[in-house]
Amino acid sequence: MTTVSHQRPDHMAFTLAERGELADLLDGLPAQRWDEPSLCEGWSVRDVVAHMLARDELDPESLLRRFVRGRFTLDGANQAGVDDYRDYPPALLAELFRERLEPRGLAAALGGRIAFIETFVHHQDIRRGLGEPRDIPPPRIRSALRLSTAFSPPGATRHTRGLRLDAVDVRMAAGSGPEVAGPGEALVMVISGRGQALEDLSGPGVEILAERLG
Repeated sequence: MTTVSHQRPDHMAFTLAERGELADLLDGLPAQRWDEPSLCEGWSVRDVVAHMLARDELDPESLLRRFVRGRFTLDGANQAGVDDYRDYPPALLAELFRERLEPRGLAAALGGRIAFIETFVHHQDIRRGLGEPRDIPPPRIRSALRLSTAFSPPGATRHTRGLRLDAVDVRMAAGSGPEVAGPGEALVMVISGRGQALEDLSGPGVEILAERLG
């Protein structure tokens, strides 16, 4: 993506800030709301938090074990991690999340880049599902836009191929073709396969993007 010049981002610091803000939300979230759906298909708020906790436990050996439990599919491995926290009450999940703000294991690789983009997207999965919007600092949005194409789920970038993406709030743009314009956060979410964010976008490319996302 092209933009004006900015300082090099500190992805680990961004991750800590994202997780801290999500922890604040979870601390005040009534127990019944943990069962509300997130933007992750088939997962509740509780499931997304469990997934985030489970991902931070992974090293190469435990990742292999989880893939075995998940019958060697990514979805299966992710669900196996969520299932490990199935019986944890919301208060305990919130406490554990607060205790583990600093990325660990494989998530901490590449200077925190993986941890940041996963935290950013899952944070919004939860907030959008709950209808709890927030103001996101522009530097984090810019970094999420840059990283979303590099660390999106397999095949996700094909959704936006041949389209021009214009993040009007942070003055970033990429690609060529029919334009899809709107807030940078919404663009990050559709790049990551969340069609629910299409309602925040405009331009002749939106219809094409909607068809691709199904």
